[in-house]
Amino acid sequence: MAVVEGVEARGTHHCETTALGVLLRHEGLDLSEPMLFGLGSGLSFVYWDAKGMPFPFLGGRVRPFDLTRNLAARLGLTLATEETTSPRKAWQNVAAQIDAGRPVGLQLDCYHLDYFRSKVHFGGHVVAMYGYDDHDVHLVDTEQQGGAVRTSRAALARARAERGPMTARNRSFTLTAPAHPLSWQDRIVPAIRACADAFLAAPIANLGHRGIEKAGKKVPGWLQRAADPRQDLPQAALLMERGGTGGALFRALYRDFLGECTHLIDDRDLRAGHRMYAEAAVLWTQVSALIAKAGESGDAGCLRQAGAVLHDLSRLEQDAMQVLSRL
Repeated sequence: MAVVEGVEARGTHHCETTALGVLLRHEGLDLSEPMLFGLGSGLSFVYWDAKGMPFPFLGGRVRPFDLTRNLAARLGLTLATEETTSPRKAWQNVAAQIDAGRPVGLQLDCYHLDYFRSKVHFGGHVVAMYGYDDHDVHLVDTEQQGGAVRTSRAALARARAERGPMTARNRSFTLTAPAHPLSWQDRIVPAIRACADAFLAAPIANLGHRGIEKAGKKVPGWLQRAADPRQDLPQAALLMERGGTGGALFRALYRDFLGECTHLIDDRDLRAGHRMYAEAAVLWTQVSALIAKAGESGDAGCLRQAGAVLHDLSRLEQDAMQVLSRL
């Protein structure tokens, strides 16, 4: 048995920032979840409806692990990543870190985890591991999933080895702070600009503000698109609000990040961006409520309303990111 001492399971919302918080606190850097999300330029948007998908997916953040890469580069952290197709080597990679007294991040498919309440495949889930014994492993997951939790070693192995969308090959990672850490406060403005520039210059129409506009055109037809509207639409709405997003499809997290920044930086454009994302968060919650109501009632008018709000959101977020790109 081996357990890293002093690991704290914070009440956080999003899986990747939860794991990053554990790893960085071990390195002596204690930042709020919104600050981790913002410094990692985590906000984005994707309307995803690929062939074979049972129902479209609305995503509100950058791809899995991009947030970690962004944060490490921005703060001058050493990101050490291991991937392998060998289950034996995969276990050795993580056990060696725990034995050395450091927590390790894992990317896996949450479907297989014993404690996970919703049995849905998602290969981009991230947890922090901080201990193990002969049968179980000790993990930190989001508050929604229980915070400090356990799963069997066999379940963990299945979760890490799963193949499919957004999965990685038994990926594990550690973060190491430099001897002379960079000032994270000085990295706020570059992080905001990078996020805004990527959002505004998204290369395809499914992404960024153009992706939100596309969603506004597609969502009104979701009753016909769904095989089971009474299940598919409320499930989509639930994922937007409670699927590890922190509410409002990550807009609440970004609003809170910008709010923290206004206490550190006196800038008119920053305050304007914060106000716009506060408004956007309210509107995204309206969209999810309308989608859920449409599924429950079969009323296509709710989806037309949701489409109109998404049209407004596309323009609002484009304006907000243009303002923030001027910082």
